[in-house]
Amino acid sequence: MDTVPRRGVLRVCTTGDYRPFTYRDPGTGAYSGVDIAMARDLAKSLDATPRYVPTTWAALVGDLSAGRCDIGMGGVSITLARARAVYFSEPTRTDGKTPIVRCADKDRYQTLEQIDRPGTRVIVNPGGTNEQFARTHLKRATVTVHPDNTTIFDEIVAGRADVMMTDASETRYQARIHPELCAVHPDRPFTFSEKAYALPRGDDAFLAYVNQWVHLATHDGTYRKYESAWMGK
Repeated sequence: MDTVPRRGVLRVCTTGDYRPFTYRDPGTGAYSGVDIAMARDLAKSLDATPRYVPTTWAALVGDLSAGRCDIGMGGVSITLARARAVYFSEPTRTDGKTPIVRCADKDRYQTLEQIDRPGTRVIVNPGGTNEQFARTHLKRATVTVHPDNTTIFDEIVAGRADVMMTDASETRYQARIHPELCAVHPDRPFTFSEKAYALPRGDDAFLAYVNQWVHLATHDGTYRKYESAWMGK
């Protein structure tokens, strides 16, 4: 609460690979997304500017705990494992894991039983809740890790993979920009989860401030405005 305004910089850990929440343009290095817009607002409210600290899904909690950034943003799902190491803010939205597939195959992959069959090629990005979900629930399907979450959906379009299970919000966005792909029952995901912002454990004053800021932004239309610009709803 005192350091960020004094420094004039809010250090934001973000992966830059998870549209619609965070995306780093490989050509310019510029960041965009729902939570990037929110980061700018949070920084402004603290008389600061945002500085984006690149991280990965596997390293995000460790980077935050080590003090490399002040907050983790960009479609971060609340999990109990993460909550052992960091605080989470009030949630910004609810979500859950659901499939995205080629539209021609959408009737074939409605359930986990239909997906978890020999010959089904499931693709995941490394180190986050998508890989964890697939490893937990799939025993017979082939699970392949693709290192770049910004190109992973192209693998399904090209026919090199059949299914990815990710958050419903991401399936809706990716289906919007890839007409060949369909989100499978995004209104009825396999799981329940919430997205929020990760904060250093033990910093109760900063947690209280961010909670109040999130509460206002999710009730005065600010968060909805940023999400609508990306999600088209």
